[in-house]
Amino acid sequence: MIRIRDERVIRATIESLLDNLVHLSDPTGEFSIKVADGSIIDNKSFHYWEWTSGIGLYGMMKYYKITNDEDVLNQIVEWFDEELPQSIEKNINTMVQMLTLADLYDITHDKQYLPILNEWGTWLYEEAHRTKFGGLQHVTFGDLNPQEMWDDTLMMSVLPMARLGLLFKRPEYIEEAKHQFLLHIKYLQDKHTGLWYHGWTFNENNNFGGVFWGRGNSWITIAIPEFLNMIKLASNDGTREFLTNCLNDQVEALSQCQDQSGLWHTVLDDPTSYLEGSATAGFTYGILTGVANGYLDSRYQSVGMKGIDALFDNISSDGALAHVSAGTPMGDNAEFYKQIKISTMPYGQSMAVLALTAYLQDVKKGQTGGMKL
Repeated sequence: MIRIRDERVIRATIESLLDNLVHLSDPTGEFSIKVADGSIIDNKSFHYWEWTSGIGLYGMMKYYKITNDEDVLNQIVEWFDEELPQSIEKNINTMVQMLTLADLYDITHDKQYLPILNEWGTWLYEEAHRTKFGGLQHVTFGDLNPQEMWDDTLMMSVLPMARLGLLFKRPEYIEEAKHQFLLHIKYLQDKHTGLWYHGWTFNENNNFGGVFWGRGNSWITIAIPEFLNMIKLASNDGTREFLTNCLNDQVEALSQCQDQSGLWHTVLDDPTSYLEGSATAGFTYGILTGVANGYLDSRYQSVGMKGIDALFDNISSDGALAHVSAGTPMGDNAEFYKQIKISTMPYGQSMAVLALTAYLQDVKKGQTGGMKL
C-alpha cells in the first residue's frame, strides 16, 4: 500500500539529510582508504574533493533547482570557494564535481568558473587514460587501474563530459559520451539478467569476480535517465532507444530482486548479503525519473514507491541514511563486497536526497504511483 506524504514532510526530511551531509567528517580516519601510492583518501568527509562529496553536491544542486533555497545554493558556493584554490588531482572520480560546477555557473554567471570547467573538460576528452577501443580507464587516486572499465565511470566522468559539451557547445564531447555509454554497456551489462557487473578488465578479458554490486548498478539506473534528459535526443533516435532498452532490462531484473522491505542487497542476487541504503536510493531515483520521463514502463512506478517507503523507514531522526556501504574498490568475489563496512556516507545522504527530490516532484504534480492525490 502506497503511503502518501505531503510536501512539508518530504522537504523537512530532505533538509535533515542535507544538514547531516554537510557536517560529515572522519576524525579517526576509520573510513579513509590507503591507495597504492601510499596516499590517504578521505572518503567520508564532505569538505574533501573526492567523488563522495561530488555526489553530495549533485544532490544539493538538484534540490536547489526545484526549491530555489538560497541557503542550499550558498553552501554549494562556499564549498567551491574553499576547495577550488587547493591542488586537485584530476581522475575519473574527481571529475564528478564538474556537474555541479557547470550548473553553478549557469545560475551565478560567475566567470571565474569557466576556465576551470574548460580545463577539466579538455583534460577528460584529450588526456585521460584510455583502454582498448577508447574506453575511459577508471583511474582513481593512487591507482591507474590499467585497461579497466568500471560502471562508476558513467556517473563520475561521462555525465560531466556531456554536460561540458553542452556548456561549451562542443558536439564532439556529446558524441564521445554516447560512445562511452555504448562501450560500457557492451562489456558490463550481463545479457542473461540485465544487471551490470562492477567492472571489466582487458588484461584478463573478464568481469573480475562477476559480481552484481548494488551501488555500482545504481549508478547506471541514475546515469541513463540523466544522460537522456541532458542531451534531449529525438524519441526515435537510435542511441536513445538502445539506452532505454538497456535501462528497462536492468530495471526488470531489479524488480525481481528487491527485498520485501523495499531495500536492495549490496550483492543484488545474493540475499545473504546485507541490505544497502545508497543503492536503494539510487535505484529509486532512477526508476522514478525514468518513469516520469517515459524511459521506463509505468508498471515500475510501484517498485520506485516501495523504495521511497524503505528510505523513509531508514532515515534517522537526525537525517542519517542507514545501511550505506563504505567506499568500495573492485572485488574478486561476492564475499569481498559483503565485508565492506557500513556507515553514514556523503553519497548515501545525497542519493537519498535525489530519490526524495524525484518523489517531491511527483507529489507537486499530484501524481504518485498512478494515483491522483
